[in-house]
Amino acid sequence: MTSKDRILARIRRAVQQPAAQTGPGPDADIPRDYLRVHATRTPQERVDLLAAHLAEYRARVHRTDEDGLRDLLGRLLADAATVQLPPDLGFGLPSDPSLTFVTDHAAQTPRDLDRVDAVVTGCALAIAETGTIVLDGGPSQGRRRITLVPDHHICLVRVPGQVVDSVPEALPLLDPGRPLTWISGPSATSDIELERVEGVHGPRTLDVVLVAAPDPRPDPDPRPGTQ
Repeated sequence: MTSKDRILARIRRAVQQPAAQTGPGPDADIPRDYLRVHATRTPQERVDLLAAHLAEYRARVHRTDEDGLRDLLGRLLADAATVQLPPDLGFGLPSDPSLTFVTDHAAQTPRDLDRVDAVVTGCALAIAETGTIVLDGGPSQGRRRITLVPDHHICLVRVPGQVVDSVPEALPLLDPGRPLTWISGPSATSDIELERVEGVHGPRTLDVVLVAAPDPRPDPDPRPGTQ
């Protein structure tokens, strides 16, 4: 008997065991007594934590309000000639005659996208504790591939309204039927000598713009005296 035969025999025996011996089935209740959030934060502290973690992942973080957004985007796009846009960004863009804006459409090929210098999108939400931006293919984000092929991704986050503390808080707000993309910093990998290489399977440069806007949601755990 070969090693392969022994492994397959063990798998067959395990599969044939009664359910009572193999543990809970897929529908069994799973205890979820873990912490949903690891601290009590004000909205501003939540945004500051997101910014710190994004910076740790080598994303470039910028802060502005809607009045200053056009000028900031103009500076971030200074080296770009073509800019990809989702169907409805929801923010104003600089009117620069040197920029060619490309709208998102299904007929674009990967080669077409590779000729785009930068893409500007919104997001579904952002997670402070992990420094993660989540895209769900909504009108402000477009198809998933427009944020994976161009070398420069500029992502706009409305703060504090689009920022949550943790992954457990984020999941109920997301539709699992949508194409979710979770981004923590620019695309990167390391070789066997731990040499970091960026832009391997996604944008080499990630700019996250935290755009200050009124928060329509009440803070779930406000500290006394901070309201």
